[in-house]
Amino acid sequence: MTGGDWRRTGKRAIKRELGFAGLPHTHHAGEDTAELAQVTHALTDVQRRRAQRFGWDGELTGRRSLSSAKIAGVMGNLKTEPARSRPDLLAPPVSAALELWPVDAPVDVENVLVAPIDAALADTAAFCEAYDVGLEVSANCVVIAGKREGELRYVACVVLATTRADVNGLVRRHLGVRKASFAPMAEAVELSGMEYGGITPVGLPDHWPILVDARVVAVPHVIVGSGVRHSKIVIPGPALGALPNAQVMDGLAK
Repeated sequence: MTGGDWRRTGKRAIKRELGFAGLPHTHHAGEDTAELAQVTHALTDVQRRRAQRFGWDGELTGRRSLSSAKIAGVMGNLKTEPARSRPDLLAPPVSAALELWPVDAPVDVENVLVAPIDAALADTAAFCEAYDVGLEVSANCVVIAGKREGELRYVACVVLATTRADVNGLVRRHLGVRKASFAPMAEAVELSGMEYGGITPVGLPDHWPILVDARVVAVPHVIVGSGVRHSKIVIPGPALGALPNAQVMDGLAK
């Protein structure tokens, strides 16, 4: 559900579901929350749970958070919750990046979700089969390296699991090297501070460019690594294209 969907739904469906005529018709981010506070204090637990079905986060911030239940319905049988509340499910650089999430980012940090998984099933094919997730909503983040004039250069590429990065075409040209290849596992792990098989674009070194295939940004909610093998992040596709150092590119993957 988009922000616009929330506002349209809130006029009628929320009031009908709650059975509470005093709920304000609309509430936009940044508005005075005094009236809303008076209303929500009167809600019963049952009414609050019903409101959460529509994405209301139960807080008086005026901001809508994605409902974990709704995302789980889209993303197979994953059990999601706000990633920032579960640092135990994140690599330290990822957790740090979420704490520094810009307030003006196109996606609120509370809409970056995480779900625990079996670490033995972290590899994309096994994960998708076990958790009933489509390859078309799963994205891989691969680290590519190339050398020029003795300098080793790195770039991260984010592509859907149904595609492969054009390593020796577009990626090589972007690096400005004669030959590009996947970074050795030990290097990728050490430099990123993340586990192999769990590397994610969120929290990568500041000096690494991040190339995001345009098809990833077009996915409403995409699953990526969390920096560790025992969880996955669920994030709106457009948020990946807005990460620091990110560049959205057509034809990044084949």
